[in-house]
Amino acid sequence: MSKRFISIWFRHLLTDWLALRRPELKAVPFVLAAPVHNRMVIIAANNLAEAQGITAGTTAADAKAVIPDLLVIDAVPGQAEKILKAAGGWCIRYSPVVAIDLPNGLIINASGCAHLWGGEEAYLQAILTALKNKGYHVRGAMASTIGAAWAMARYGSNKLIIPPADQATALLALPPIALRLESLLLERLHKLGFYTIQKIAVLPRRALQRRFGMELLLRLDQAFGHEEEHLEPLNPPEPYHVRLPFLELIRTPEAIAQAILKLLEMMCLRLRQEGKGLRSAILKGYRIDGKLVNIAIGTNRPVVHIEHLFKLFELKIPQIEPALGIELFTLDAPRVEDLSADQEALWASDGCGLNTIALSELLDRLANKLGTGSIQRYLPQERYWPEHTIRLANTLTERTEANWRIGKPRPTILLPKPERIEVTALLPDNPPMLFIYKGVRHIIRKADDAERIEREWWRDKGQHRDYYVVEDQEGRRYWLFRSGHYNSESSEWYIHGFFA
Repeated sequence: MSKRFISIWFRHLLTDWLALRRPELKAVPFVLAAPVHNRMVIIAANNLAEAQGITAGTTAADAKAVIPDLLVIDAVPGQAEKILKAAGGWCIRYSPVVAIDLPNGLIINASGCAHLWGGEEAYLQAILTALKNKGYHVRGAMASTIGAAWAMARYGSNKLIIPPADQATALLALPPIALRLESLLLERLHKLGFYTIQKIAVLPRRALQRRFGMELLLRLDQAFGHEEEHLEPLNPPEPYHVRLPFLELIRTPEAIAQAILKLLEMMCLRLRQEGKGLRSAILKGYRIDGKLVNIAIGTNRPVVHIEHLFKLFELKIPQIEPALGIELFTLDAPRVEDLSADQEALWASDGCGLNTIALSELLDRLANKLGTGSIQRYLPQERYWPEHTIRLANTLTERTEANWRIGKPRPTILLPKPERIEVTALLPDNPPMLFIYKGVRHIIRKADDAERIEREWWRDKGQHRDYYVVEDQEGRRYWLFRSGHYNSESSEWYIHGFFA
């Protein structure tokens, strides 16, 4: 697939942007100016001021002499970059690779995108028409190199699509300024009579390097495709990315569901060919009003099962607000992993085994409906302190060398941090007669003997704990402990867990 690039030139970027926010400026000539060496110098002029000969680089005083009623507005530093970033983010609906081209342009990598809009001409026209409808004066061109597209957008004829075979001819007729050269180098070329690129290109490379340096040769090579030019995209695309544009806007849940199915088919086909499975995915919808809507899903294991993935997205379709309509959907898979065997034992210490696919699909549906943090799997680890005897598993199939401790009773629910309680204790080293937790009084009817758990002295210092399994008059069972040795005045008691 040959590379194709689009250069978009915002002829009046700053003044168009300001006029959109202050409509009264559309009917008057105005400029933006900034201080340079104690003088106010114009950095941008709107089309009405430009039509009367006012251009960037003119001092505000000279411009006022030409147009007495000219409105001069202070420029905001860095505003052009902010506008271009916003415009570039909007243009991502046309290509995943969009880069800003300061001070007044965008570069779009259009390789492999034009056919989705019915061809290169329709594709470029759709982009330019959309930007013009937003209120910007723009020109654009498509070519096989960034340099050629940039040159044709600003200095070319009305021909916007440059086929690869015609690119060299089209470039040769342009002036040297179309090569994106520094102003001092352009002055030297002009003084020596080099008014077209053709006059430069016919000279020996050694002579050009000796007279004008490497910059000229580099720009020539980039424009003609002899030297590759790299882009720095606003949003680097994910390695696994698919797109689905629409000629007719998407507004209904049924149409959204069909689009998701189509995207999943494209994504899973590639993943399956590469032996990968999806672990997380993000669906983005680009609305006609310029806003972005998105939903995300996650899975417990690598998945290429389209039906299962669709069910996860289907749960979240109501969250997508199409408003006036969605014109493009994209699907990114930021996390993929190698596919594992279809069946394997899970926590199979009892020898019965489990169908991990069915289990993981159930957990996926629950997690994506209730929230990713609502379902967690824990594994044992070789620690003594109760809070540290478990850890979160990274995957559904992760295993550990440690075993669950079954010699002593442990609560079904362990609080992440013990909570203070008030107790009434009659005898030292005995469980309390009652305790108060969150304002509720619990009278203890039964209690097991104490279990002392010492701190891991090589990790931290502090008091040991004496744990008791107690049962209140309602039959509810709790895990309580006293911190340190008994002291009638300063003993502290805590609740740490609840039994089923």
